[in-house]
Amino acid sequence: MRTREGGRIVDEAAVIARVRAGEPEAYADLVRAHTGIALRAAAVLGAGADAEDVVQQAFVKAYCSLGRFREGAAFKPWLLAIVANETRNTVRTAARQRTLAGREAALAEAEPLIPESADPAVATLETERRAALLSALEKLSEDHRLVVTYRYLLEMDEPETAEALGWPRGTVKSRLNRALRKLGRLLPDFRPREGGDERE
Repeated sequence: MRTREGGRIVDEAAVIARVRAGEPEAYADLVRAHTGIALRAAAVLGAGADAEDVVQQAFVKAYCSLGRFREGAAFKPWLLAIVANETRNTVRTAARQRTLAGREAALAEAEPLIPESADPAVATLETERRAALLSALEKLSEDHRLVVTYRYLLEMDEPETAEALGWPRGTVKSRLNRALRKLGRLLPDFRPREGGDERE
């Protein structure tokens, strides 16, 4: 699997082979390639201010588990499953729920979604839409929130979502379908972005 990192392509299998062969510094290529998406995942899943700590711990756990990583598998879904588990553990250990405002702020900090050059009216509307979407996501069950988050907020395709969540593809399809119907009732104007359709 090849991943784009800062304008260059990283051959994940080659990097993992180098790490397994005793070149641990090669792991930095995977860290650089996936830090952005890992931070977004942690933020959206509720890590809030702890997102960086969660991601750092997830990368450490992934490194320690590389011996069990299935050869030929994609690294990103596997890593994001670890990020999701670390986020759940962090939230549970902290014994407090992150507020919607905290999640939105963390998501905005993790990756600016609105360019500075954007029209202020358009930027305000986009911010309001994102806040409404995050509020509606809070009203979904955890499974439905996860599947929508992975497919649309993290822009993963169906096989990646299935692998990251550890669900069969049919389960991803059915839960996503039900989640989108519920979101449609909560947000009549909600339309997931086209173009992120499942790759067969």
